[in-house]
Order: sequence, then structure tokens, then C-alpha cells
Amino acid sequence: MQAITVKDRDAGVSGLALTEVPHPHAAENDAIVEVHAAGFTPGELDWPSTWTDRAGRDRTPSVPGHELSGVVTDLGYGTTGLTIGQRVFGLTDWTRNGTLAQYTAVEARNLAPLPADVDHVTAAALPISGLTAWQALFDHAHLTTGQNVLIHGAAGGVGSIAVQLAREAGARVIATGRAADRDTALGLGAGTFVDLQAEKLEDISEVDVVLDVIGGEILERSTALVRPGGTLVTIAEPVTVHPHDGRAIFFVVEPDRARLADLAERLRDGRLKPIIGAVRTLAETASAFTPDKRTPGKTIIRVKEA
Repeated sequence: MQAITVKDRDAGVSGLALTEVPHPHAAENDAIVEVHAAGFTPGELDWPSTWTDRAGRDRTPSVPGHELSGVVTDLGYGTTGLTIGQRVFGLTDWTRNGTLAQYTAVEARNLAPLPADVDHVTAAALPISGLTAWQALFDHAHLTTGQNVLIHGAAGGVGSIAVQLAREAGARVIATGRAADRDTALGLGAGTFVDLQAEKLEDISEVDVVLDVIGGEILERSTALVRPGGTLVTIAEPVTVHPHDGRAIFFVVEPDRARLADLAERLRDGRLKPIIGAVRTLAETASAFTPDKRTPGKTIIRVKEA
């Protein structure tokens, strides 16, 4: 089968190659999924888990990508809750071969059923962005109705989902991004938009929750905007500066089958819409990691043509 592989950590994106690899084996509690569409995170070539297994041993050549939508083709011993031929989507383990391949092995608990009326490209955009946004806003920040939330990168994969979830929860959303993102963020339900390149972040009044996906200077400056008792949540980097009288949390998204199923239902009834930035083929993966121009939303790799 064909897959995108990497074997030289120093080569970066230029080391991505479309190669022939063995068909994956279904271990205990695994499902083999024929991948129809896959998502990736541009920075994952810098993650240690891309190159080593849980014991720290080299596992190259490895297959990147950790989001998928597809069809179950085989089940390992003891696997329950799924059937062969079932449409599924989900989030794969960080330290195993990923989703930029025609087939991949996934722990069954990391997959959720995909409704027949949700297409694979849309579903592949949801696992990391949807689970990250939900866990940040509600599991970590405990966002509630009537609170103010500041969401950085509001036109991106995580930010765009977070704006929609926060709005539905009855929160007042302040979105940030570049000038070109203004209409997108406001269209998703943000009440206010701040252009980080032309407007002062410090002019924003205090908020109950900050969701940061950028890190660096923006993360540091955002700590001053958290009101007493509030929470800053970031997925960009470990926190070194904290709000004066609030919490600061860095976390990595975790698989959650039940939440994925809930997010899929929101897709079906129109309450949630991932922004697809571009759709590329498996052979175009390297250029997708380093696009010629910036586009809002998430880039998806279409592995199997419908």
C-alpha cells in the first residue's frame, strides 16, 4: 500500500516521501481502517512521538498524520464496538504510524461511528480541532453561559470550532486573527474581532477565559487579560507566565469516542461546521505541509476518491 513516510528528522518537510509500505496488522483491540481522508498538524514533524515509540526507541520510517475518516476493513482479537464495513472517524495514537496512508491500524476506542450523511473530508477535519476546542473550553476552562471568552486564531482549525462551541454555550466571544479573518470569525458567531497586526490586544477588557493556539508573545500578553478567577488555556507551549489571580493550563488533546459522536451529531444538524482550507491528494502532502499561501481552516488530504 502507499503511505507518506519520514525517516530523517533533520530533513524536515523535504523528507516526506510517498512510498510503498507493508499493510498494517491488527493487534489486539485494533481496527484496520481504509483511510478515505486524513488530517495532519503542520508542526508534528517536530514532535518526538513522530520519531520514537513509547519506550523512546526509533520507529522510522514512520507515517505522520493523526486524524482520519474511513471504513473499517479488519478487526483485531478482542475488538468490540465496531464492525467490518462500518464508516468511522477518529484520532490515532501519537506514537504509532498515522493516517497519511491508504490503511492504518487504530485502537478501536479512538474511533467513533460516522453518520452516512457526513462526508469523509468534513469528518477528517474534526477529531483534533473538535476535541481540542471542547476540552479547552469546557473540560479545562469550565466555560459557562454569560462568560466572556477570548479565542486566538479564530479562523484556524481549532479556533473556528471553539468560536462555534462557545457561542452555542451562550458565551460572549472575542475573536482574534489577521484582518482577512474578520468576516470568517464574525460569521461563525464571534461578537467582536481584533486584528492582531493592527489593533492593540491590551484594549480588550478582562475576560473569563482565554484560548490560545499561538504561544510566544501573544500567550504572555494574554495573561494580563484574564480576570480574577479566570482561566487561560493554551495548546501552543507549556506555560511560563500566569495570570495574576487566575489559572493557566497547557494540555494535549486526548481521544474521546463519546465526544466525537456528539460532535458528529452537531455536524449533522448544522450546529457545527469545520472550515476546510484546502483539499490535497496523498501525493501532494509535502506541499500541503508548506502551502504557498495561507488559507483559513484546516487542510485535508483526500486519500481515496469517492
